Amino acid sequence: MKQNLVIIGAGMASGRVIEQLVENAPEAYNITLFNAEARGNYNRIMLSPVLSGEKTYAEIVTHDDDFYTTHNVTCRFGEHVVGIDPKAKVLEGQNGSVPYDKLVIATGSAPFIIPVQGKDLPGVITYRDLDDTNAMIEASAKGGSAVVIGGGLLGLEAAAGLAERGMKVTVVHLMGHLMERQLDEAAGYLLRKDLEKRGITIRTTASTNAILGDDHVEAVLLEGDELLPADLVVMAVGIRPETRLATDAGLSVARGIEVNAQLQTSDPDIYAVGECVEFDGNLFGLVAPLYDQAKVLAHSLLDKADAFVAKDTATKLKVTGCDLFSAGDFAEGSGREDIVFRDPARGVYKRLVIEDDRLVGAVMYGDTADGNWFFGLIKDGTDIEDMRETLIFGPAYQGGDQADPLSAVAALPPEAEICGCNGICKGTIVEAIKGGATDLGAVKAQTKASASCGTCTGLVEQLLQVTLGDAFEMPTAQPICTCCDLSHEDIRRLIKSQELQSQEAVWQELGWKTRNGCHICRPAVNFYLLADWPLQYQDDPQSRFVNERKHANIQKDGTFSVVPRMWGGITNAAELRAIADAAEKYDVPTVKVTGGQRIDLLGVKGEDLPHIWDDLNKAGLVSGHAYSKGLRTVKTCVGTDHCRFGTQDSTGLGIKLEKILWGSWTPHKVKLGVSGCPRNCAESTCKDVGIICVDSGYQIGVAGAAGMDLKETERLADAATEQEAIDLTIAFVQLYRENAKYLDRAYKWVAKAGLDWVKARVVDDLDERARLIAAFELSQSIYRKDPWAEHAKEARAFQPLADLTLEAAQ
Repeated sequence: MKQNLVIIGAGMASGRVIEQLVENAPEAYNITLFNAEARGNYNRIMLSPVLSGEKTYAEIVTHDDDFYTTHNVTCRFGEHVVGIDPKAKVLEGQNGSVPYDKLVIATGSAPFIIPVQGKDLPGVITYRDLDDTNAMIEASAKGGSAVVIGGGLLGLEAAAGLAERGMKVTVVHLMGHLMERQLDEAAGYLLRKDLEKRGITIRTTASTNAILGDDHVEAVLLEGDELLPADLVVMAVGIRPETRLATDAGLSVARGIEVNAQLQTSDPDIYAVGECVEFDGNLFGLVAPLYDQAKVLAHSLLDKADAFVAKDTATKLKVTGCDLFSAGDFAEGSGREDIVFRDPARGVYKRLVIEDDRLVGAVMYGDTADGNWFFGLIKDGTDIEDMRETLIFGPAYQGGDQADPLSAVAALPPEAEICGCNGICKGTIVEAIKGGATDLGAVKAQTKASASCGTCTGLVEQLLQVTLGDAFEMPTAQPICTCCDLSHEDIRRLIKSQELQSQEAVWQELGWKTRNGCHICRPAVNFYLLADWPLQYQDDPQSRFVNERKHANIQKDGTFSVVPRMWGGITNAAELRAIADAAEKYDVPTVKVTGGQRIDLLGVKGEDLPHIWDDLNKAGLVSGHAYSKGLRTVKTCVGTDHCRFGTQDSTGLGIKLEKILWGSWTPHKVKLGVSGCPRNCAESTCKDVGIICVDSGYQIGVAGAAGMDLKETERLADAATEQEAIDLTIAFVQLYRENAKYLDRAYKWVAKAGLDWVKARVVDDLDERARLIAAFELSQSIYRKDPWAEHAKEARAFQPLADLTLEAAQ
């Protein structure tokens, strides 16, 4: 007979418990799952990419409705548990009580709120779950300034995400350097330097005195009376185990809910797992030990012998672009010695701490590829005396000469941890490979190795190569999707060489496994076809993302944003008047100036889109394509028109370029900048194409970035005349259109193709340059048009002759 198992909290630890139970003993329990959040289990490690916009919530869901339905889990989401009666073995929820035979408390942790004036003001939030993440996304949409209190892991993730969404961010940290629990001062310095390059202001040794504001937060007051403007304050100063239910139920609680090695509390029928747990005086905040706990707890619930053991853990920061690793104890002490390696040009720092010929701590910044190997030495207490001289250079250099990297992986013992997120060791992965998991996807599915943050993917692929030998080929290019075995590059080449001019031809001739492709491959194939065959192929709107089909960016509430094009960032009174009239007429709640010198009308209702476009068209305004994989903006400074430092007509050049390039479809969005002098007021050195005007002409840079990655442009060429600068720009954009993988930004494509390869075709080969320009103009003869105008025309055609809801005047 099934027993009743009730679980409080649908986090990652309890989710892993459920997985273990339904996999190993699906008939053992009737499971009821409570969660205060109105949703099930999702990968909280991935909240940072959701905040930054790199991922969506749907992409980080671990257990969807189908999972719970398939495994007969009764879900009570969005319902708080108000009490536990251990004697009656009953749990009391907001919507009624539930009896249990076994109870699991997985309430996680609660954020610590510093007790200062103003902590309860609207606009002061924490960062723990999806609701907090959504609150930050909503606040960031309004722009302004954000202050993040706390320079630890969570605080820096929040700061990076908010900065990515356009807020001016200041991090306030009490200690002398960032992430002081995980990093030493040198690594903390490099981290601070990288974050400041992104425009994030760092205040260390700073203490918060008060949070100021009347009806909403307005500023943060620091000790010393420094005032930081703040439209949003994020508290990320630490967490505490959530123990209130356990305390009220009379369970043994210290800092956390005290459990034994079987995750059993002081009540034999109540267990606890996750961040709410205290075991042998230790608390746990990283996912690897939580998954270890989940496995042991599942065994305990099935009466299988097992015991949880607290292990050393390593830390990796998930802020994009900041690559760091720390493990063990790196504090200074007598009898300890350091091995330090620095490469200032690459921003690399490595420090190993040795005691009694054992590695006891490691801190790495900028190059963390060998982190897991060093972590294994720390955990195993390996004697490093014989490799002391080459230890800092990692496993590939042991023995004096650089060795085959695979030999280091082959030498790892079976118990060596490969996937820290999921606690998967080498032996488990090798067993899965020998059992038939012969590619990365199969290993992920069977073991969950490489299925969370992905940083161990390279190691897993090396294990596949070591185990399978010649039977495994290290993947060089992944298939476009599961519909087809060909890579993006293969498909592009075959569309050209076989003269495939329709989607149906692609599906048939290239062996698609599905009837009409999928949401991954259709947009890519649609672009490749229109880029290669502009006259023969007609763009398929149904193969585009929703924003491109709607010709407007959909917002979180289902409304849209409308961004008219302003050539080179130039506008006039009539256009501004038309925008203002449209904003009033269609009750647009937010009108925002963008970083690309445009005006964004946010909150336009879907049914109003054709009509607002029509009104803007009448004023001469066209689509700004702010939703497209195409030319977004050409940002300019005032150049010689007004600036005393201007060397060339940067505004005029920007307008000409935008009028040539607008409407073109590209593998990803394209942004340009034209600065009238080396002072670079148009920020041209971080654009896909950036032009700096100088006395002798024009310096053209390409492959810059200022989004998820920050990268300075690389010099493509110097042009003596404005026309040459235009020609070089058009040729570069067309070469990008013809050769790049769909959704690769220009900087990623140039990194793959090589700048020298690009220069050889765009700069050196004049015939090829002329061909590229002609090909671009041929394509533009089809696509240099306003998509708003066609829909606005349809809206006018179907306007009612009269409004029959109006009454005649008396």
